[in-house]
Amino acid sequence: MTRIIGGQAAAVRLEVPPRGTRPTSDKVREAMFSTLDSAFELDGARVLDLYAGTGALGLEALSRGAESVVLVEKFEQAARLLRTNARAVSRQLPRASASVENSPVARWLARGLGEFDLVFIDPPYDVATATVYGELELLLPLLSPDALVVVERSSRSDAIEAPEGYVLWRQKDYGETVVRYFELASR
Repeated sequence: MTRIIGGQAAAVRLEVPPRGTRPTSDKVREAMFSTLDSAFELDGARVLDLYAGTGALGLEALSRGAESVVLVEKFEQAARLLRTNARAVSRQLPRASASVENSPVARWLARGLGEFDLVFIDPPYDVATATVYGELELLLPLLSPDALVVVERSSRSDAIEAPEGYVLWRQKDYGETVVRYFELASR
């Protein structure tokens, strides 16, 4: 069972597609948000969740005080469930905004819509590191000056070096999962 673990929508259950997604575990999500709480202001943040799957990361941020979240998911079945999950969480948060974009990540980023304070990139583990690196490059013009980008990958994946414009702020290992936090180099 996947659920929201903190904030105003805590305990709301999230629908999970029967296959094709790998929701971030509650343990890793809780650790991730503890790290964010210590160094990032979630209240009022504009969040982007790429490879959103169930929406667990972006909707968790919304539950914990973010103003809005855009959830980008290319697979139609997952996007349908994501809309259901966004509605379930939004019912608990009348002032927050959640929108779902059914699109491949690179295509959506190339459109250049919006400015974001917090971005989650949690692709399937078989997505090439070079692909994620390219998406980080496409993402750069969409970031606010104090933005933070959180990338979740398998510990067996090649490490993602920070593209020009980013610096690695922190890295945390959780067994099979590695979470890297990037901030803007000019920060």
